[in-house]
Amino acid sequence: MIEGVKVKLLKVIPDERGRVMEILRNDDEVYQKFGQTYITTAYPGVVKGWHYHKKQFDNIACIKGMMKLVLYDSRKESKTYGEVNEFFIGEHNPLLIHIPPYVYHGFKCISETEAIVINIPTEVYNYQNPDEFRVDPHKNEIPYEWERKDK
Repeated sequence: MIEGVKVKLLKVIPDERGRVMEILRNDDEVYQKFGQTYITTAYPGVVKGWHYHKKQFDNIACIKGMMKLVLYDSRKESKTYGEVNEFFIGEHNPLLIHIPPYVYHGFKCISETEAIVINIPTEVYNYQNPDEFRVDPHKNEIPYEWERKDK
């Protein structure tokens, strides 16, 4: 596991009325502070990535559909420099992934319908000076290919 990345198993509590699932609480080990909450979506087969932050920690959960979330540790001082982590998150595997600064991340919708991701970052998005640094999802130095891997 990439240094600083944390995984929280999310518990779904169903009853005859529906279900509830807590994503992030201020008494969770992964909680640091609240910046904002937003959702982003991807259509089947679409890759959104790569990007990283210099200040912000992300707390990502897929709440509809399934996503392949991939992380790459670009921090030369890290014990896990160069490591890639792959997580399959969503309705069939409800997880919260805590991602530290300078760890590249991206995701690909792997479900047959649009997937919805909720992110609870530690910082508010600054429209004039965004803490978001992007690279092309397919042409870059990251040792990862987004194609499906049939084993």
